[in-house]
Amino acid sequence: MAEPQQPARRMRPAPLLFEPSEAVSDPEHFFDLESMDDPRELLARATELTLAFRAATDRAVEFQALAAAQLADPRRFDRLTTADIAGRAGWTEDYTLKMIEFGQGLERDGSPQ
Repeated sequence: MAEPQQPARRMRPAPLLFEPSEAVSDPEHFFDLESMDDPRELLARATELTLAFRAATDRAVEFQALAAAQLADPRRFDRLTTADIAGRAGWTEDYTLKMIEFGQGLERDGSPQ
């Protein structure tokens, strides 16, 4: 008998580190990139940050979709209409429907890990 296939584990990018509040107040400061003199090091660190932000965006979108699907679930006594969800998220109703469907698929296949 064949073993059930495990979902592919995603590689996690380097974690985003929060900057100290003093650095955030300086508009020129961005994860200390402005202080790097070596262009090779700058390219490597900027690439790491780009990948980390993309991964964070993808994950956040998955969680948005899960929340939209849960809020639209007709079994919930406090469910929201598509228009209500769209208004809360700043989406169009068409996009909201797609996000609800995406979230329902994630719920069926397993929530993001």
